[in-house]
Amino acid sequence: MEQKYLSRIADRVLDTELEASGAVLIEGPKWCGKTRTAEEKAKSVLYMQDPDYTASYLKAADTKPSLLLKGETPRLIDEWQMAPVLWDAVRFAVDQRRSRGQFILTGSAVPKDNAVQHTGTGRISRMMMRPMSLFESLESNGSVSLMDLFNGMTNGECISNLTIEELVFALTRGGWPASIGEKESIAMRQVYEYVDAIINIDVSSVDGVEKSPARVRALMRSLARNVSTTASISTIQGDIASDEESISDKTISSYLNALRRIFVVEDLPAWSPAMRSKTTIRTSPKRHFVDPSIATAALRATPDSLLQDFNTFGLLFESLCVRDLRVYAQAIDGEVFHYRDRNGLEADAVVHLKDGRWGAVEVKMGAKEIETAAENLKTLRDKVNVEKMKEPSFLMVLTATELGYRREDGVYITPIGCLRD
Repeated sequence: MEQKYLSRIADRVLDTELEASGAVLIEGPKWCGKTRTAEEKAKSVLYMQDPDYTASYLKAADTKPSLLLKGETPRLIDEWQMAPVLWDAVRFAVDQRRSRGQFILTGSAVPKDNAVQHTGTGRISRMMMRPMSLFESLESNGSVSLMDLFNGMTNGECISNLTIEELVFALTRGGWPASIGEKESIAMRQVYEYVDAIINIDVSSVDGVEKSPARVRALMRSLARNVSTTASISTIQGDIASDEESISDKTISSYLNALRRIFVVEDLPAWSPAMRSKTTIRTSPKRHFVDPSIATAALRATPDSLLQDFNTFGLLFESLCVRDLRVYAQAIDGEVFHYRDRNGLEADAVVHLKDGRWGAVEVKMGAKEIETAAENLKTLRDKVNVEKMKEPSFLMVLTATELGYRREDGVYITPIGCLRD
């Protein structure tokens, strides 16, 4: 039986992009639902990976690529990077047609350097698609909107129905559409097989450079152990050495680049606001996978094992919250960063909108840590130079708890099981 399509926040993002551009490229990791979402909007489709036609499609791309662009619009070209010439063909067609919403391209990998002649600026817009957030998988009730927080239109009162057991399962299963609704044994097998494919096939095929599966696995295990931290290359190198799998820093960097090109690794960049007084802001990104389930699969962790290791669970929970915040922020023209200065003051996430508004977030699993997190957020607020930047729209502690509310000092306490865009 065909799985029912669950509406995605990306549906609305794609609508907006199609209205503004001649073509839209949807990028993101394999299995996150790019093709299925694009099919909902497309009027005709070219599947480059269809084994019955791939050879003829590639031959057509070599001789007359415009043949592959014929069809009712928007026309979906799935996995376009198999024939990079299609990028320039689409760009040219958009110029000739002088009309918006002509093409949707999907890609699970960034093609080799110099594979296309033109950037596509002004003709082809890009949108990142990630695995599903808890709101999209129907596990967050969505009673607190991120946009409402920015607009000051919510009191933050809510109740999450998501238990710790359900939360840890959602984390290890991931936001992969094909796994939503599956029982634990099937979901865990699927994500393990997904990570095995990354290690044994995808990371080498992206640039045609053969990579040692044992070393890739060791690197991914180290990244998983250091998720939600600013671990440096040398720290990762030392951590890998504990697995008795020596890797040079040059090899680590090249492997990381390959993992980024297939959208498996998505580090969280540092935020650099204007401050009232001189302080050294750390610029190192935080280590994250595009979905926390990749980390749990690399570690071969299970829901039960994480419930026995709350330290690791806490770091992975932060990564889950970052994934969801990225999905929600994208829908409201925002980006997500982290903040940390030399004095150790930090915010696990800062959501910054294009209009200059921002909100700071600390991620804490339990109620005991809320007070300290709230004080840290207020300290950060007081350090930001509001003559050069806007006052924060909100300060929020994102939790795994049940109750959501707004404290007397204005800090929101919000369960992840209540958040939406």
